Order: sequence, then structure tokens, then C-alpha cells
Amino acid sequence: MARKRRGLPIDGWLVLDKPVGIGSTAALAQARRAFNAAKAGHGGTLDPLASGILPVAFGEATKTVAYVMDGRKAYRFTVRFGIATETDDAEGGVSATSDVRPSAAEIEAVLPRFVGRISQVPPRFSAIKVDGERAYDLARDGQAVELKPREVEVYALRLVEFSDADHATFVAECGKGTYIRSLARDISAALGTVGHVAMLRRTRCGPFAEEDAISLDKLLSLGHSAPSLGLLRSVSTALDDIPALALTEDEARHLANGQALPLLPLLKRCPCPGAATAPVVRAMCGERVVAIARAEAMQLKPVRVIHSNVNGDSGVDHAGTQAGTD
Repeated sequence: MARKRRGLPIDGWLVLDKPVGIGSTAALAQARRAFNAAKAGHGGTLDPLASGILPVAFGEATKTVAYVMDGRKAYRFTVRFGIATETDDAEGGVSATSDVRPSAAEIEAVLPRFVGRISQVPPRFSAIKVDGERAYDLARDGQAVELKPREVEVYALRLVEFSDADHATFVAECGKGTYIRSLARDISAALGTVGHVAMLRRTRCGPFAEEDAISLDKLLSLGHSAPSLGLLRSVSTALDDIPALALTEDEARHLANGQALPLLPLLKRCPCPGAATAPVVRAMCGERVVAIARAEAMQLKPVRVIHSNVNGDSGVDHAGTQAGTD
């Protein structure tokens, strides 16, 4: 007999501000305990030395994690020039030094090289798999790790502070798979020196930003009242950039049961530019996301059915007791 999952059937997104000094998995575990949630995941790893936005998905929101991870991300980071480390951040041992220090004008001049579609070699200490093993495990064992360059997208990169000759602070907006540690390393090399990330903060992850976030300390201080304070965002928040199609209750019931719907009547009733050609759409019934679906052969077919509450609520009412779910 299968063991019953412990915790409440909470659905929704928590925008957590992760502090420095704790890993993403540990922060996720603490958030899950704060909500007594039966199921949780996060939308993009942050290293222990990084702070900032760690979107936490509860319940049915875990089905939309991939769409957050595929979204744009924004960072603020400081490069320490003159010292390279094994990990490309402040955690690793010193691997090289240089007396060269760039000027602000020199830094500004090289930044355009790192905007757009660029080739980037990930750090040796990264979670990328090499022959089935994590690169950081191989590196920690002293094995030579050769990672292939890959293309990433950097949408914006600006110098925002040049406090002294050793430190420069930047803001960057980038796509999935971009390593800020590699960006700092490569900017330093382009300036004829070496460098590493001394500070890193994620300020946006997909649709989630700093102004929406709650710190881990604040969350933990709320204790058992956390689930009743309206801290969660709707499950559908992660799908805001995906075209939406409106369904009736009857259509929603059929799609949720795995049945395809004729696409043409849906488009005639509620025109949705791009719905017929988009890779996926979000099928909505009122404010409730019914499924992530795709158009195929003029039919709407479910890809992932979402069994969340009407408003993507936590599954807990404001008295802190368990509420019903669909």
C-alpha cells in the first residue's frame, strides 16, 4: 500500500528571497515546512554564495516549473579583478593573479562583446553532467573537466558601479543556461586580467521580481500563520507569457479528463493571436488554469492538466484549516 504524502495540498508560487549562506535545496525545505506543503520544488538553483529570487512552487505549480526556468533572469553582480579562483566565485581557492586593473572606460568598451547570442564555457564547478557525472563532483575529485562551449543569450549588460580599481558592479538580463560566473571570468579576460564573482544577487526570475519577494527570515518568523497571509501567487503566474484560451466549464471538464477539444470554435469565440501556432497555450476557465495544452490537427490537446484551486490559492483557508481542492 502506497504511503500517504504528508502535508497539505497547497498550490501556488512563493517568491522567496534566499539569503547568502544557504543552498536552494535547504531554502526550499524550510519554505515547505513553513507552509506544511505536501509537494514543493523550485524554479532555478542559486548557489549558497548567491542571494535573491528563488521561486518556490507548491503542489500543482510544480507542473509549471519548466516555464519559469526557461524565462528571462536578471542579476546584479560584482567582479573582483586581479584574482581568479577555481570556482569563479569567492568560494574557491586562488588559481591565478594579475596586476592589471581596467578603467571604467575600458570596461564599458568591452561589454558589447557579451551582449546578444554569445558562446560561453560553463564553470568547471557546475552542475552540468559529463559522462553521467556532475562537473563539480569531478572537479572536487581532482579530475580534469573539459566542458564544451555553448550558446547563451544575454539581453542586457551594464556597468552600474566602479567603486575602486579592484571591484566593478554590473546588472545583466539573460536567458536560460547563462552562467554569471563565466560572464565575470570572460569579461576579466577580455580586459587583459583575471577575476571572479565576489557578489551575486538574482533580482528577477521569469515573472517573479524583488518587489514580490519575502525574505526567508521573515517567512520563518511568521510560523504557522504563513499559509493564511496571502503570500502565494497563482499557479498560472508562471504561464503569463503563454497565449491563453478561455474555456467553458464543460470544455474545461473534458480537457481535464484528457479529451481533445475542437480548436476552431474556441478561436471563433475568443480570438487568441498565436494560439494555433504556439508550442503550448494555457487553457483557462475563468481565473483557473485548467491545463497546459497544444494545438494539433485543429484540436486542443492537454499536455499537463493542472488540478489547482480557482485562484491558485494555497488550499488553506484564512482560519488556517485545510480547504478543498478540485
